[in-house]
Amino acid sequence: MSLIPSFFGGRRSNIFDPFSLDLWDPFEGFPISTTLASAPSSAREISAFANTKIDWKETPEAHVFKVDVPGIKKEEVKVEVEEGRILQISGERSREQEEKNDQWHRMERSSGKFLRRFRLPENTKTGEIKAAMENGVLTVTVPKEEEKKSEVKAIDISD
Repeated sequence: MSLIPSFFGGRRSNIFDPFSLDLWDPFEGFPISTTLASAPSSAREISAFANTKIDWKETPEAHVFKVDVPGIKKEEVKVEVEEGRILQISGERSREQEEKNDQWHRMERSSGKFLRRFRLPENTKTGEIKAAMENGVLTVTVPKEEEKKSEVKAIDISD
């Protein structure tokens, strides 16, 4: 994670990727977080599960995002486009209900909300975004506009 803040709000997960916008707290896990201590509880909950792993690749036809969301139903995930070009992927994994007679030995799976935001390049067709979920992986496909080929026009030279 980078300590360099993004100009678009949030923080970048990769300093070489200007499009990645993550919610990240460098003091997460400490008893008193100076950054999130005064934040609303919703921001703390989002930060707790912001480690959702996402791959973003660009093909000649589209930008493809693959999100690991094991154990989450498609109804618990939202894919949205904000402000025209900000792709937002969010959701929530609920904590398993504790029964009175259960004795937990270990609880390692994350629970809580997650929110990841990405600024899409200008050559994307945001009205044609498709999303599919299979085997705990959400795939979001953002088609690209076809590149306009420069047309060469011959100009007649007059005498």
